[in-house]
Amino acid sequence: MDPTTQIVLWVLAALFIVVGFAGLVLPMLPGIPLVFAGLVLLAWAENFAYVGWVPLVGLGVLTLASYGIDFLATALGAKKFGASARAVWGAAAGTLIGLFFGLPGLILGPFLGAVVGEFSGQSSLKAATHAGIGATLGLLFGALLKIALAFAMVGVFVLARLF
Repeated sequence: MDPTTQIVLWVLAALFIVVGFAGLVLPMLPGIPLVFAGLVLLAWAENFAYVGWVPLVGLGVLTLASYGIDFLATALGAKKFGASARAVWGAAAGTLIGLFFGLPGLILGPFLGAVVGEFSGQSSLKAATHAGIGATLGLLFGALLKIALAFAMVGVFVLARLF
């Protein structure tokens, strides 16, 4: 590979990784997939000589697993606060719908979804509010898990590169 192409790949990889980490906290940016794409570009810049397909496939699996983290964490957070199955499904739906409304939608979507789901089961305002709080805390926990996952992915890449 010629040096110019290698430099372009390194710059693109760095850009993808930086934007990916920003996407972990900013809505509408696919954080983990961008970090993964940046790591693949880094491996490609070195002709996959140091980081081969085995670690990259493992990182790809972690990338796919990250998609379930938001939904699962939100649903489990609601369930932990005593929410009904309707509230759990409402929180998951609220998370999905909230994606289209930026940061306010990401915060309010799971809360409102859980509240509406809990109310549809004839629950009290107190029970519905608890379900909404649990869903929101679950979403925040999921975001922290994704941040940890992104750092772990970079760590796995660095270890594969060094050893």
